[in-house]
Amino acid sequence: MADPPVRCGPMNEKRTVSGAEGRPGTAVVTGAGSGIGRAVAVELLRAGWSVVLAGRRAEPLTETAALVPEGASLAVPADVSRPGDVTALFSAAVERFGRVDLLFNNAGTFGPGGVPVEELPYDAWRHVVDTNLNGAFLCAQAAYRQMKEQDPQGGRIINNGSISAHTPRPHSVAYTATKHALTGLTKSLSLDGRPYRIAVGQIDIGNAATDMTARMQTGALQANGEIAPEPVMDVADVARTVRHMAELPLEANVQFATVLATAMPYVGRG
Repeated sequence: MADPPVRCGPMNEKRTVSGAEGRPGTAVVTGAGSGIGRAVAVELLRAGWSVVLAGRRAEPLTETAALVPEGASLAVPADVSRPGDVTALFSAAVERFGRVDLLFNNAGTFGPGGVPVEELPYDAWRHVVDTNLNGAFLCAQAAYRQMKEQDPQGGRIINNGSISAHTPRPHSVAYTATKHALTGLTKSLSLDGRPYRIAVGQIDIGNAATDMTARMQTGALQANGEIAPEPVMDVADVARTVRHMAELPLEANVQFATVLATAMPYVGRG
């Protein structure tokens, strides 16, 4: 069973301001304990959003909240691959803040790195699928239900895709397959959300500087078999892009955005 929610920041009254009205509302950020999720959560908190921080462990979530001491946040330990955890996450969000205006569907895992497809254990494949795809679906479904029923109706879902949603790296079959699938999830949700003012977009990120991408700077396997260092970019640039997408009126949507280190091997032959 997941740890109970942890209140962070001031004990203010429920906020019912809607991001649909052009003002910061309430956001749920998954994978908020580190990396891109932490950077996005901090950016939103500093901009005046109320943010529900979701992740598997309470301690990193509390550390994220402490980076913005005056922010209105709630830490909710949750494993996004478990339907019960996701239900509890969104119930806690609505109980504390009254509504959900934004879901940043960010939680994900690379899985075992550098494993050839013929050697990849099924359990490893299943873990990546459960986290990256099933978890994204469960969170989007819960957000969709809430956004459809709340008043004012609507909200926004931003899925964290990847450069791998377009172009794979060697030995990354599970991660790449889930990120390609996430693009289909984004398109389908975007279409189905139109009648209810639910806007859905995707951000595809390449080489943001986080703990997960630290190896890129020392050397990463390339398609030609060589090991070569790759440039990275400041994760804060990703966070600012997500905030821009989040704060558009619901009449406008960034369907797909690609943010990457300028010189990383992606466009053309590298």
